[in-house]
Amino acid sequence: MADNDYDPAGSTQMFRAFVDETPAPQAPGSVSTYGSSNSGRTGKIVGIAVVALIVLAGVVWLAVK
Repeated sequence: MADNDYDPAGSTQMFRAFVDETPAPQAPGSVSTYGSSNSGRTGKIVGIAVVALIVLAGVVWLAVK
């Protein structure tokens, strides 16, 4: 038997409500669990630079070979 009360848009509406939720404001002076955003950005930049150097070294090695 088919469920006549099934709303296929219901799960989409619930997902959109979940995505649109705003995060709770933090109390002043509280410590963030993710650290400062600057350290995360620096880590990403360093990681990308290391990967770029490895790829460049691989290309040079293949060109010389």
